[in-house]
Amino acid sequence: MTKTQTKHKKTMTGVVVSDKMVQSVVVKVTRVFAHPLYTKRLKKDKKYIADNRLGAKQGDQVVIEETRPLSRRKHWKVIKILKN
Repeated sequence: MTKTQTKHKKTMTGVVVSDKMVQSVVVKVTRVFAHPLYTKRLKKDKKYIADNRLGAKQGDQVVIEETRPLSRRKHWKVIKILKN
């Protein structure tokens, strides 16, 4: 890899479900997919702990981006607040 190339980081959109930590939020990301055999559309939720330097509050829709490990469970950071 040369210096001009950059790696693409994963980004996800979710809703803040908890903002009780000092500089962190819990973001719930919902993904919709089709069952491999029955083709019924299913929803799965997963919660991620993200670094919150932008001041997102509970109920906000945010975009999170993958980053280096910031603590034992925190590997994401909030990069944009979409809706308040």
